[in-house]
Amino acid sequence: MKPLQVSPETAVKLAEKLKVPLEHLMHMPQHILMQKIAELAKEEANKPSPSDDSGASS
Repeated sequence: MKPLQVSPETAVKLAEKLKVPLEHLMHMPQHILMQKIAELAKEEANKPSPSDDSGASS
């Protein structure tokens, strides 16, 4: 299996977000990585963002 084709900066950010060692991330099967990214995106979407509670009305 060949390593993922991502930039070093992207790989480091993904490893931090997914809480996995960089070496594991680079050799993770692509379908599993995509599943983990989708789960992370779902969690981020469910979090209320600080800008939503700004109090400004239009």
